[in-house]
Amino acid sequence: MADGPDRIGELLGGLFRKWGLQGELERQSALEQWDEIVGEGIARVTRPQGVARGVLYVEVRSSAWITELNLMRHDLLARLNAGRSEGRIERIVFRLAEEPDDI
Repeated sequence: MADGPDRIGELLGGLFRKWGLQGELERQSALEQWDEIVGEGIARVTRPQGVARGVLYVEVRSSAWITELNLMRHDLLARLNAGRSEGRIERIVFRLAEEPDDI
């Protein structure tokens, strides 16, 4: 018998692993970490939109920035995946923002 109640995080973590969702949850954390990982300059001109099947989608203010970020793609992927054993981002797709002034 347990000494006390189980923590909800431990219970959910076990369920997510059992259902094969732990990696997907790890991938989603890239959205929250984006600004810190890429730095202030890039964060000002980008907005992460979502992660699906290992692909991170990022809106970008201008096509010039998309070109620049595509050149940095491998470095950004390495930074996003640093220290991750599960839930690695496989690819980043940069898209031109529909409302660039909102970024």
